[in-house]
This record gives sequence, structure tokens and C-alpha cells, in this order.
Amino acid sequence: MPKIPVASAFKRLWIAVVVVMVIAVAGFCVLRLRSYFGEHDDRPITSGAADEIKPFNPKKVVYEVYGPPGSIANINYLDINAQPQKVSNVPLPWTLSVVTTLPSVSVNVIAQVDADQVGCRIIVNDEVKAERSVSGVNAQTFCIVKSA
Repeated sequence: MPKIPVASAFKRLWIAVVVVMVIAVAGFCVLRLRSYFGEHDDRPITSGAADEIKPFNPKKVVYEVYGPPGSIANINYLDINAQPQKVSNVPLPWTLSVVTTLPSVSVNVIAQVDADQVGCRIIVNDEVKAERSVSGVNAQTFCIVKSA
């Protein structure tokens, strides 16, 4: 009795047929789940509360170095972008004001004077965050605010 060609072809291709059927069933299930959970919903996703703009307050940072009037200072500080800056031979008192929109800044000031007393202060939004005063020959001081 001769073999039926359909049966021999099925013996070779049954795995491919099963794989195609599994992919078809899985695709149908995914399609149903997506429609069930609203994937094809054309309404906007945002709510009215998310579209409101919240009040925004920029930060005002003030660096201050003070000492006896007429004394000369060498000042190093980190600016708002955390880049080191140097100001040499400036008369005291010295002040630098900066306004930023960054959510957080790290500020630092170091000063040395040719006098016996020096102080520094860092003010953020009219609130003193760091203050330090030192006395001694060629006095040196620093103030640091890690997160303002």
C-alpha cells in the first residue's frame, strides 16, 4: 500500500503548524487585552490638574565677605553652576548676588584677608544659611551650603 503524501507532509510540518496557531492565539489575546484596558481610547491622557502651572519662585543667593573696612581679600567661590571662581585683591566688604531657577545649588566661599579679622555669609532667599567669622593674622575663613 502506497503512503499518502499528505500524511508524510503533515509529519514534517506539524511543528510549524502548531507554532503558527500559538502565535495566532497569542496575538488575539494581546489584542483583546489591549482593547479591554483602553489602549485604543482616543481621549487625552492628561487631566486638568496636571495642566496647571504651579507657582515658581527663583532662588536668590548672596555671597558676602566682610572684615575691617579697607582691608584687601582674595576670594574663591563656587558659582551657581558649581564652577570655581577667583576674585583677587578686592576691598571689603564684598558682595555677590545671583538669581537661579535651578532646583538645588551648592555654594561655597573661601576668603583670606590682609587683616586680623574676616567673616563670610551665604544668604538664600533672605535667610542666612551659613555664617562664619575668624580672627588671626592674615585671617582666612569659609562658608559652605551643600544644598540650597
